[in-house]
Amino acid sequence: MIICAGDRESFDFATPVGIGMTNVAINLTRLCLLNPPEFILFVGTAGSYGEKKIFDIVESKTATNIENSFFSGTSYTPIDNVVSAADDVSRETLINSSHYITTDISLSKYYLNHQIHLENMEFYAVLKVAKEFGISAGGVFIVTNYCDSNAHQDFLKNHKEAMIRLAEYIKKRVNQ
Repeated sequence: MIICAGDRESFDFATPVGIGMTNVAINLTRLCLLNPPEFILFVGTAGSYGEKKIFDIVESKTATNIENSFFSGTSYTPIDNVVSAADDVSRETLINSSHYITTDISLSKYYLNHQIHLENMEFYAVLKVAKEFGISAGGVFIVTNYCDSNAHQDFLKNHKEAMIRLAEYIKKRVNQ
């Protein structure tokens, strides 16, 4: 099953499951209960903490759920904030999911120091739901912006081209 966030990030080959972790958790759980797939592939856009470039396409099976306050020591969490479907996490590009988009470039170094290169609002929830149902899962992401003060403007500027490139990439991979 190929899924996407929906709204702006819709594809003719993917089922939309909602924007953000909460919507994904609800809607993907519903889909898995009604008709459990053998594999879940999430496709969408991502912001880069600096090392990945605009329009880079990255595949991953590992996500984190880290809020910016984690790095200043002003928060803690009792949850396991890393989830992976990968056999070797050390070879993975980690994708961070949060309910918020990072717009402070100075925070990027903290993510990169933890081997986290991209952020996408939905991926952590996708992997948590897949893990709960014992379903293999992964994600394919295209970088639309850097996690800086221009994040939203760059996302909007690059989004249309990114969606075309990502759709072409997925269609080629599926037809291999």
